[in-house]
Amino acid sequence: MISVSDALRHLFDLVRPTGTEVVPLSEAAGRVMAGPAVALRSQPPFDSAAMDGYALRAAEARPGARFRVIGESAAGRRFPGQVGPGEAVRIFTGAPVPEGADLVVIQENIRHEDDAAEITDDPGEGRNIRPLGGDFQAGDKVAPGLLTPARVALLAAMNIARVTVARRPVVAILPTGNELVQPGETPGPDQIVASNSYGLHALLTRAGAAPRLLPIARDDAASLETAIGLARGADLLLTIGGASVGDHDLVGSVAERMGMERAFYRVAMRPGKPLMAGRLDRMAVVGLPGNPVSAMVCGHIFVRPMIDGFLGLPMAPVPRRRAPLAMDIPANGPREHYMRATLGHDGLRPARSQDSALLTILAEAGALMVRAPDDPPRRAGDPVDYIALD
Repeated sequence: MISVSDALRHLFDLVRPTGTEVVPLSEAAGRVMAGPAVALRSQPPFDSAAMDGYALRAAEARPGARFRVIGESAAGRRFPGQVGPGEAVRIFTGAPVPEGADLVVIQENIRHEDDAAEITDDPGEGRNIRPLGGDFQAGDKVAPGLLTPARVALLAAMNIARVTVARRPVVAILPTGNELVQPGETPGPDQIVASNSYGLHALLTRAGAAPRLLPIARDDAASLETAIGLARGADLLLTIGGASVGDHDLVGSVAERMGMERAFYRVAMRPGKPLMAGRLDRMAVVGLPGNPVSAMVCGHIFVRPMIDGFLGLPMAPVPRRRAPLAMDIPANGPREHYMRATLGHDGLRPARSQDSALLTILAEAGALMVRAPDDPPRRAGDPVDYIALD
C-alpha cells in the first residue's frame, strides 16, 4: 500500500491538459479561461454622471449661484454642445458629462424653475463624476482562471463576445458487477441499484468535467473488454468496483491485458483502500472501490484534483480546514481515515457509524474529518482537520 500523498503524485503524473476551445460568452460561466482576455474598450467610455443632477463648472459652484439650463444629457443620448460660464445641463446617472463641465451637483441641492437653476446647499467636495476608464481601460487584461459570474460580466463590459477556455475533460464512468441494475429498473432478488456512477457524475459535472455514463459491465472478461473499449477517446476512465483481489474482481487484469500500464494498487486509507490507477494509451484510468461511500470519498480526494489538472489549473490536494471536535473520539488505526462528520455550533461531530456502505450518513455529512495514521485519542475541543463536502 502507498500513502494518500504518494497516490496523488502518481495520479497527477497521469493527467494531460485537454487543450482549448472557443465558446460564446453566454456559455462561458464556470469554464476555465485558458489565457488572458484583453479589454477592447474602456469603462466607462466617457466621463459619466454618478448621480442625477446638473452638470456645470466647479469653479462657479457655491450656494446661491444661478445658472441657465441649456439642455439635457441622458444615458444613451448626450448633450451635443458645450457648457459655458453661468450655464448648466440637466444630467442623469450614467449619461456623458458635457464638454466644459467638471462637476455634477446632485438634484437635491438644486432649485430648478423654467430654464434657471439655483444651488441651494453646499455642493460638497465630491465631483459625482465617474472618469473615463475609471473601471478599466482598453488593453487591460483579465488573468486566466475560473470564469465566475462577476468575471463573465467583466468580459462582457470589455466587449468580448467569445472566449478561449479549456476543453472539459471527458470522463467515462464504468460501473461493474453482476449485482447492479440502473435506477428505474426492477432489481432481481440478489441485485442492487447502481448509485456510485450517478453520484460521481454529479461530482464531476460540478468540478468542470464532461462525464458520460457507460453501460454496466458484468463480472466477466468479455463484458469488461467491451465496456472498456467504449471508453476509448475519453481523457479519464473511472471504473467502479472489481478492482480488489476477489475471484470476481477482474478489472485490473482485463485492463492490463488491453495494454494498461499500472501506476499503483491499494492506498493506506479508510474508506477506499482498493484503489487502482494507470494509463491505457492516452487515457488515464482510475479504478475506484465498489462500496458507495468509498467510491464517493475517493472521488472527492483523488479525482477532483485531477480534473483541475485536465483543465490546466494547478493540481493540489483538496484544501483542508480546521475546527474543534464536538466529542471525544478513540485512537485511529494504521490508515489515514476520512470520517463522515457534521459541523455544528459546537464543532465537528463524526458520525457514529463509518460503514462504507451507508449513503444516508454520507448524504447528511457536510465534512470529511481527516485523521492521520495512528492518531492518538482526541478530546472534545481539540482542533482537527476536515474537508468540506459541497
